[in-house]
Amino acid sequence: MKQYDVLIVGGGSGGITTAARLKRADRNLSVAIVEPNTDHYYQPLWTLVGAGVATVDETRRDEAKLIPNGVEWIRDRVASIDPDAHTVSLEEGGDVGYDQLVMALGIELHWDKVEGARDAIGNGKVVSNYIPEGAQATWKALESFQGGDMIFTAPSGQIKCGGAPQKIMYLADDYLRKHGLRDKTQITGGFAGTVMLGVPEINATLNQIVEERDLHMKFRHELVRIDAARDTAVFVNLDDPDAGEIEMHYDFIHITPPQRAPKVLRESKLAVAEGPHAGFADVDEHTLQHKTYPDVWALGDNAGVPTAKTGAAIRKQAPVLVEQLLAHRAGKQGQKSYEGYSSCPLVTGYGKLVLAEFEYGNKYKPTFPVDQTKQRWDMYMLKRHLLPQMYWHGMLRGIA
Repeated sequence: MKQYDVLIVGGGSGGITTAARLKRADRNLSVAIVEPNTDHYYQPLWTLVGAGVATVDETRRDEAKLIPNGVEWIRDRVASIDPDAHTVSLEEGGDVGYDQLVMALGIELHWDKVEGARDAIGNGKVVSNYIPEGAQATWKALESFQGGDMIFTAPSGQIKCGGAPQKIMYLADDYLRKHGLRDKTQITGGFAGTVMLGVPEINATLNQIVEERDLHMKFRHELVRIDAARDTAVFVNLDDPDAGEIEMHYDFIHITPPQRAPKVLRESKLAVAEGPHAGFADVDEHTLQHKTYPDVWALGDNAGVPTAKTGAAIRKQAPVLVEQLLAHRAGKQGQKSYEGYSSCPLVTGYGKLVLAEFEYGNKYKPTFPVDQTKQRWDMYMLKRHLLPQMYWHGMLRGIA
């Protein structure tokens, strides 16, 4: 059985970033990443793929080229985790031992929670930007749309990039206006939440946009079924679930799938037992160290901490995790603390963006010397051009 100083499960944003920072801090550490996929995607651009601004190819890189120098890539899938024995079992390669374990498994799309959704995706009217081929289908469906009923959904529970369900709604609205189709279309948001965004300063702006553009928001509406034969989306009102099902006709529907912690994490001793973070890694929200197993750490979407699941959160979590982990290895107490920072670049149209930045408790935390509560062209350009470059050439190399 191979043994590593640090074993990282998951080779996405969190895994690669953490590995790079660990090797920069101590080149003598033996570090390995367990990741079965050979494609690595910059997912924040998928919204713009769905709007015809970017391409899927632009968002993809070879995983092999992103593995940091000196880090071993174990191309396998995690079957189970035994934190008592300090081992990870792989589907094909037996067991691997570790001194410290970093959980970076991401989040699982739970398509089957919406009856009929899996089979309906990609049929020309039912689309989702949460998968790369789905984002391409969104643009194709938008291009061919000639008017009718448009629906955009957002589920209850935690999802990656919580603003994505409304970004594509704003972009579709803008597209229809530019092509003279808006007056032929009703746009409805069937959202399970209670507000557009939990940050009050940003929510006020979004409410104004919704009102000005005549977007029909139906909050506390949870999508439960797609009846593709009748072009009908079926919802329930979470505030009155006994009232029966609510049917809405669609000519175009963008589905944000329900999401949950990865199965291997949910079924391990490392998961939160109950509550809003049930199934996710039970780590301290400031140190990202596991509350029961001190040699286990987690960041990114699989971490059970009360903040948005975004790449921006990972960028702030990784330096804290690495400093805390290395201090722990040295028998010391780490000094860095993660305060819940996350951000959501809310694209509100072609060339327009509201940049929401916040910390724990939805505390507004802007970093630029401009009014980020307004729709801005410069913030749009930041998302479209600068952030992807910072991701590929900075964050994944452990230097940004």
